[in-house]
Amino acid sequence: MKKNIDQKLSLYLILLFLFSIVFLYIKHKVGNDSTISEWLINYEGGFTKRGIMGQLSIFLSRAFDEELRWVIFLIQTGSCAIYFILIFNFFKNNSYDRISSLAIFTPIFILYPVAEIEVLARKEILVFSLYLLYLTIPKINFYKNFSLMVFFVLSILIWEPIIFFTPIFLLLEIIEKKINNFNLDLIKSISLFLPGAAIGFYFAFNPITPGNHEIMSNVLKNEFNENCYMSCALLISKSSIIQQFAQYHAYSFERIFRYILIIIIGFFPIFLLLKNSILKKNNIFFLKKFKNLLHPTLICLAPVILLFAMGYDWGRWVNITYVFVAIFYFYLSKNNLIVQSENLKNFFVFKLSRKVFIFIFIVFCFGWNPKTTVTGDVASFPGYRIPYKVMSYFIRGHL
Repeated sequence: MKKNIDQKLSLYLILLFLFSIVFLYIKHKVGNDSTISEWLINYEGGFTKRGIMGQLSIFLSRAFDEELRWVIFLIQTGSCAIYFILIFNFFKNNSYDRISSLAIFTPIFILYPVAEIEVLARKEILVFSLYLLYLTIPKINFYKNFSLMVFFVLSILIWEPIIFFTPIFLLLEIIEKKINNFNLDLIKSISLFLPGAAIGFYFAFNPITPGNHEIMSNVLKNEFNENCYMSCALLISKSSIIQQFAQYHAYSFERIFRYILIIIIGFFPIFLLLKNSILKKNNIFFLKKFKNLLHPTLICLAPVILLFAMGYDWGRWVNITYVFVAIFYFYLSKNNLIVQSENLKNFFVFKLSRKVFIFIFIVFCFGWNPKTTVTGDVASFPGYRIPYKVMSYFIRGHL
């Protein structure tokens, strides 16, 4: 049986937003992690990866004569608010069964950045919001195609590893446009990603020079009294994508196996939905060879393996990947582009009593989450830790 979750989801998102404000405020007071340092990267020393939001922050700081850190805090807070609003708008006015509810409330989705505050308001949240905004455009026309091209260019400028998710974006385009073979429509769809891809390849092979990095750092220090630290400082040694493939010392069989389990468990509800879903129009290019959506989705996610090889924020990569897979599936579902197999109704969760399912739901959705980096273990009970941290701050003045 499917149920409308609008009321529960709105309360959930409001609470997460309020917690986000508190955590962002604390982080900006302390100012010692990548939530802030990543946003200090700018173009003052020349064109470089991830500099667009830092340059915008500098522009606003100069225009309104406000502290740069305060401007970044306001932009990040606004970004969280917009993302949560868009997420609610994306899922509202639909009914969801038990598997879908688990897929929406899994701890590697909306909850994750609040549970792991090192991930909170990182730049991918802007990419999520841009993509959700793009998907609100109703008709397939020149305006929507142009918007896709703009989305991808801006996304590359904000966070260039988004290039690894190009196949999943393209797959959604192929399905929505009902492209059934290699034709002009497919070539046009691919071409929409080329301007962004060109910028991505430029970043890959053109790292910032030491001299330009020094200029950027000096502007931050002399004009805004901000140090270029952590992500900003790492820009000099890891500015290009190529330079980032040097993380192997952090990987081990134990850690890789742990993340395989995390992915299997965290993605299980959405994988189950994909496994039991087929397209209404079964002659779509590439997809007509498959009996369900799971296998083509996994094939399109293959480039993301490179992201895991690049850096050891594996918990963050899991979250980013899940967001795009969830958007992909539920967009198809709510636009009636897929049909769910009757076999799914025989899955055991539909046979559980309401009380037993609620228990499983709480444990699965609020009882665990992966840590940010591959070296971290699995964290326990974010449903308890998040409000406890907030209460501790107001009572003790620190987390």
